[in-house]
Amino acid sequence: MLLSPEQFFGFLLAAMLITASPGPDNLMVLGVGISRGRKQGMVFGLGCALGCISHTILASLGISALIAASPPAFSALKIVGGLYLIYLGIQALRSRGGAQVASTGVPDESLGKLFAKGLFANSINPKVVLFFLSFLPQFVIAERGMVSWQTTQLGLVFTAQAALLFGLLGYFSGAAGLWLNRNPRAGLWLDRTAGTIFVALGLRLIISR
Repeated sequence: MLLSPEQFFGFLLAAMLITASPGPDNLMVLGVGISRGRKQGMVFGLGCALGCISHTILASLGISALIAASPPAFSALKIVGGLYLIYLGIQALRSRGGAQVASTGVPDESLGKLFAKGLFANSINPKVVLFFLSFLPQFVIAERGMVSWQTTQLGLVFTAQAALLFGLLGYFSGAAGLWLNRNPRAGLWLDRTAGTIFVALGLRLIISR
């Protein structure tokens, strides 16, 4: 069973806007690309994106187990997740922008090491784990069944779009970093957009349960 068109395109749009908003991962990709070259930035970004696979597995197993063990527990997870997304949204809306991209200033590393560094940094980030457990459930339709497979597909879609966007950021790192540094309000409006999406999705998650 594949995701419905509504699930797929709704999730993809939200995921791309959230990934594009200035944050530690994409600013680091830009920094690596600026200081070491576009190939290095792309490889580091790919590592960051593929780190999402581990969070996809955890979310898939955890959400499926909750539904199987206790539907009320799943509802509770959705409420907590919705509140967390609203919190993230408020933080983004309150942001003053001004995100700056700086060169990393560290010694050159092989492409393999850069990939592993991006992969490891994302895989062990507890904030990303919490985000996946909050973000993915609202696009899961329990009534359609195969919840684990739905969650896995959503996680893979998120990983794929992150790999594409991070790859583009790495490739155009010089121009993108210079543009973002010269136009801090661009980062501000990206934050505003992402914040609005977080709040809207959080409210939807709580209300629609």
